[in-house]
Amino acid sequence: MGADPGIILAAVLGLAVGSFLNVCISRLPKGESLFSPPSHCSSCDAPIRWYDNIPVFAYFWLRGRCRACGARYSVIYPLVELLTGLMFVAAYAYYGLGVLLISRLAFACSLIVLFVVDLQHRILPNVITLPGIVVGFVFSLFTAPGWLASLIGLLAGGGVLLAVSEAYLRLRGEEGLGMGDVKMLGMIGAFLGWKLMLLTLVLSSFLGSVVGIGLIVAKKGDLKYALPFGTFLAIAALAASVVGEPMVEWYLSLY
Repeated sequence: MGADPGIILAAVLGLAVGSFLNVCISRLPKGESLFSPPSHCSSCDAPIRWYDNIPVFAYFWLRGRCRACGARYSVIYPLVELLTGLMFVAAYAYYGLGVLLISRLAFACSLIVLFVVDLQHRILPNVITLPGIVVGFVFSLFTAPGWLASLIGLLAGGGVLLAVSEAYLRLRGEEGLGMGDVKMLGMIGAFLGWKLMLLTLVLSSFLGSVVGIGLIVAKKGDLKYALPFGTFLAIAALAASVVGEPMVEWYLSLY
């Protein structure tokens, strides 16, 4: 039997989308256009030729350096492209063709951008989170989690972190969470619904606590060390989108 052409198409499309996500990761924090100028070296501004822009393969062909000036490219580039390609293949195999596949892929691509940008710059761009809330809700009109669960999720998602942030501010006199986290959780609620949004919040808080304690033990930070919470939300939301339903059902079965 030959390979499923859908798998091959998903892999190629995923690699191409991953290349575009790298553009988003590089340019959005700077407020630059995603389409102009064309791809170029950030060190010497030399245009990148099409054959030097082939996802993953070009990075290793060029040994991670600009052909024109020899400046080193970040390893983040091929990692994002490879991750996106694998994600497209896995999602196609798991969900099959349908609206849910498109919804989950759009959601996951947004999470990849938010993960890297927050990790590198400690910001969560509104141009991703705010349209993401709208797009997630629109998808819910045609597929899971359904419009009501999505509406509750986006309102509760933003509301929960907003309440936590306000309480922290009043108790400690300083900000504990940024509004970017609030908007991101609202987006997660819109795509996944209120149940998986709550699961995402629990998982991300646990993951953040583990990392924070690890940094304190390793003497790399203290109780006031600013962790990029959006990165933990992204990891937890991706996990919840795939295995969240079985986890919720298992938890409810205990009662």
